[in-house]
Amino acid sequence: MKKIIIATTLSLTALFASQAAWADQALATAKNCMTCHTIDKKILGPAYKDVAAKYKGQADAVAKLTTSILKGSTGKWGAIAMPANAQVSEAEAKKLAAWVLALK
Repeated sequence: MKKIIIATTLSLTALFASQAAWADQALATAKNCMTCHTIDKKILGPAYKDVAAKYKGQADAVAKLTTSILKGSTGKWGAIAMPANAQVSEAEAKKLAAWVLALK
C-alpha cells in the first residue's frame, strides 16, 4: 500500500509540474517569445535551456531576466539584440523568467 501511495504522489507531482511548465510555454508562445527562442536549440536568440545554464545559481537571475524581457538587451548572446517586449506585463515577465530558469 505504501508503494502505491508513493507512486501516486510521484505521478501527481510530475503531472502538476508538467502542467505548470506547459502553462508557461503557452505564455511564451502567446507573447511571441517562441518566434526567436525554443527550449533546446538556438534560433535567433539562445535556447531557453542555455539561458537557464548561464544564470544558474545567480541569486538575482529572475530580476535580470525580467528586465531583459521587458526592456530588451544587447550583446549578451551575440550581435542580435533582443527587443523590448511592451506586450508583456511585469508579472508575465517574472513568470517567464522563472520558467526559463527552471528548465534543465
